[in-house]
Amino acid sequence: MDTEHLTLFALNASHDCGERIAASLGIALSAHEEREFEDGEHKSRPLVNVRGRDVFVIQSLHADAGQSVNDKLCRLLFFLGCLKDASAARTTAVIPYLAYARKDRKTQPRDPVTTRYLAALLEAVGLDGVITLDVHNLAAYQNACRCYCDHLEANPLFVDYFASLVPPDASITVVSPDVGGMKRAEQFRQALGRRLQKDLPVAFMQKARAKGVLSIGRLVGEVQNSVAIIIDDLISTGGTLLGAAKACKDQGATQVYAAASHGVFVGHADRLLAAEEIEKIVVTDTIPPSRLDPELVKQKLVVLSVAGLFAEAIRRIHEGGSLVELLAT
Repeated sequence: MDTEHLTLFALNASHDCGERIAASLGIALSAHEEREFEDGEHKSRPLVNVRGRDVFVIQSLHADAGQSVNDKLCRLLFFLGCLKDASAARTTAVIPYLAYARKDRKTQPRDPVTTRYLAALLEAVGLDGVITLDVHNLAAYQNACRCYCDHLEANPLFVDYFASLVPPDASITVVSPDVGGMKRAEQFRQALGRRLQKDLPVAFMQKARAKGVLSIGRLVGEVQNSVAIIIDDLISTGGTLLGAAKACKDQGATQVYAAASHGVFVGHADRLLAAEEIEKIVVTDTIPPSRLDPELVKQKLVVLSVAGLFAEAIRRIHEGGSLVELLAT
């Protein structure tokens, strides 16, 4: 790989993620400084020359014990702006988990469309492009950004995992936890079916949410005597997945697995891992499972690395290649 003009940073809150991606690329993270001031303000700057270079900055926008989503967003914005002031030729934000992606349309009078506002903030500091993984609404993400916006999918990772886990003679049904996720479930169903050389059935849960109140209806589709794999883009409190898992078990599924690209795990998400209806929960490492009971994590949670996926995307963008092959399963 030609790295003569490539520079890779990871802000402190995403340092571990950055190290994994850098290792997959076969390069080292570049040095930078993040300084905190007594009044809560901060500054960050590169400690290497970025003039004329192709710069990628890694920052996953999830809250943790040290920084809120907004803290991380501000640090990312300020650092990107600083890179442009330092004459970087091109800046790309590598955001494994993109905050505010769920607020992509108006659902009530005078509602904000926060996805669009976030895109405007990134563009305001001169950002050239964004790379992220499995946003909630791909069309809204692509339409919000005027810069180039590349989108990766965890599907290949999930297909690899479940193709090696489920016995060849097992009956499998792919389940979407709601109607809105049917396209995602269908893509996974087709990809896993091709790998296993089977025509897999699909099912979905009827679900409605109004003003934060979730109501789960019946399961539409056949799961009896099947291994049910529930697929979603993220897990928040886990209520949706738990309701779907119980419905699958009630309808005769032999085993239930859950897979989601982003394990946000807020509120009472521990109850999802403790649920006897679910064999395993599979997520990627875009968000560390720091809010969960460590013992439950050992027993139930499988975390797949996206480092190789992001590293290959960075390599192809830097070299002017295509990302289409990365989405093929």
